[in-house]
Amino acid sequence: MTTPRIVVAGSANMDLVGLAAKLPGPGETVLGDDFVMTPGGKGANQAIAAARAGGECTFLGAIGSDSFGVTINARLAAAGVDVSSMRTSYGTSGVAVIMVDRAGENSILVSPGANRTFVNLSDAEKSLIAGADVLVCQQEIPVATVTEAARAAQAGGTSVLLNAAPARALPPDLLAAVDLLVVNEVEARAITGAHEPDVAELLEVVPRVVLTLGGAGAWYADRDGASVKVPAFPVEVVDTTAAGDAFCGALAVAWGEGRDLADAVRWASAAGAVCVRKLGAYPSLPTRADIEALYAG
Repeated sequence: MTTPRIVVAGSANMDLVGLAAKLPGPGETVLGDDFVMTPGGKGANQAIAAARAGGECTFLGAIGSDSFGVTINARLAAAGVDVSSMRTSYGTSGVAVIMVDRAGENSILVSPGANRTFVNLSDAEKSLIAGADVLVCQQEIPVATVTEAARAAQAGGTSVLLNAAPARALPPDLLAAVDLLVVNEVEARAITGAHEPDVAELLEVVPRVVLTLGGAGAWYADRDGASVKVPAFPVEVVDTTAAGDAFCGALAVAWGEGRDLADAVRWASAAGAVCVRKLGAYPSLPTRADIEALYAG
């Protein structure tokens, strides 16, 4: 089987996570239980997920010239992601400040930092996209950049997977370049405007769609008439952080390998299920062996 070439164009952040008995109110200081600093951002997470799932993955994005940027770059490279084309922008990297209480509730402040500077793709970046099997994008970088990347993929015959997260309306010219849309119910509502969206409404704007349903699994459908509901794998849930990113990275790899998309969704669902069995984002993104073990079982 040929190793699929995956390009991920997206965000990279440093996640600063504080754990405490309760979340502080306005003007209140709370003593924390623990603190964790780990690379994150949907783009970086999905790139690592794709590399660990067996893809030849290149990441396109921007980090800052600060120490966080150095760490993000090193973690991506250590996971097997090609970071040779990642930009460094003078200033701060993207940062997410996350406070979590003992009940699992959280409060998050995201400062995009260098992610805002990832605009106007170069000819070299467009060439990398056009030479890939699958382009993966999300919505944590400027939408103009996502659209430009999708158009470059379309021109080069590269399949485009858009994970439309976080939820927001999408411009028609971007949707016109998307081959496979991955959304949860909240994100689907932002696109269709329907209170209870289903895949039929999403297929009015894209040719293929995966609607993720959390513990209820996922629903794949396309304009050729396929409609397959994939049940979730039964596992003990420890932390759902990055489960969607594990799903998208693995789905890109399976699709790039030429699997039937309904089967690719089931394989990606196994990746998401493996991810929720561990705490944290980066440490929980599964290897190909981890995915295969659950998928085959």
